[in-house]
Amino acid sequence: MIKLRYVCLTAAAALIVSLSSCTSKPTAENPSAPVVSTPATEAVSNNSHSGHGSKEKININTAILSELDKFEAKLGVPALSNKIQAGRPYGSPEDLVTKKIITQEQFDQIKDQVGVQEVALTGEAKDVDYMSKLGLMKGHLLVARELLDQNQPKQAEPHIGHPVEEIYVDVEDQLNERKVKEFKTTLVSLQDLVKSSPKDSKVKTNFTSSVQAVDGAIAALPEAQRSKPGFVLQVINELLDSANSEYGAAIANGKITAPIEYQDSRGFVVYANDLYKGISSQVAQADPEAHKAIDASFAELIKVWPSAIPPAKAVKTPSDVTKLVKTIEENSQKVVDKSNTQAQR
Repeated sequence: MIKLRYVCLTAAAALIVSLSSCTSKPTAENPSAPVVSTPATEAVSNNSHSGHGSKEKININTAILSELDKFEAKLGVPALSNKIQAGRPYGSPEDLVTKKIITQEQFDQIKDQVGVQEVALTGEAKDVDYMSKLGLMKGHLLVARELLDQNQPKQAEPHIGHPVEEIYVDVEDQLNERKVKEFKTTLVSLQDLVKSSPKDSKVKTNFTSSVQAVDGAIAALPEAQRSKPGFVLQVINELLDSANSEYGAAIANGKITAPIEYQDSRGFVVYANDLYKGISSQVAQADPEAHKAIDASFAELIKVWPSAIPPAKAVKTPSDVTKLVKTIEENSQKVVDKSNTQAQR
């Protein structure tokens, strides 16, 4: 399965890092110092993930809320993501217990997924991470636009704020590296305007500027890469992974109890589906069966979010959504593996 978010290295990967030119290593005094990922360590890290949410480590010191929502969904603890964020910094995963964020029993259920050490991505892994985070911004803005069109500015406002509050800081270094013009100010201005004067004619203009800014940041990646099925599928699966976590956090007893998380997940799935449409013909040519499975799963996923305003009852259970996401991930991997095999011939 494709997983390219922050992960904790295995012993083998740690050995590789120690033999590389990396100079920034965690110490007893600085346990969260980043480890620079080389192509070799990336291979070890990526191959260690054999199933959905299997061995991946989420850095609780740096993860954005949509990543922390995985813990909230699994443990069923309301507002856990925010509690983890408020309890930073953490010297070790066990600090979640010592700081009374969760109980020992709850920690035991997620301890294999908790990390405090960050892997600094390089190469294609870094590009996937970059576009995935911008894709999350796009998802937020897509659902915000729907809500504004339905005259629901109060519901739209958080989704305009999330790209700034949760994501921008996490991708800012890469934006600077890629010489992308700063657009945080544009997003903040739009959020302020929606808060204070949602009916102002400038909202539409500012919204268009915000979307164009995110699109411009995505365009910093070479067009050939952005249209490459293997690359796009990795981004799609990152978006779906976040959507799956958000949806799990939104549902309780068959009802949608957290509308914002429901809306977040809708935006991520809608954008992921749009990305897939752009490469579907190439995937169909490369692996017809995999395309058929991915296309059918997306058709079912889209039905889960009939509108931006949550329905009274959840269309599917979080488990149902996880199965659909896993089907897309597994078949995406088939396409990537086949592509890699053909490239090696």
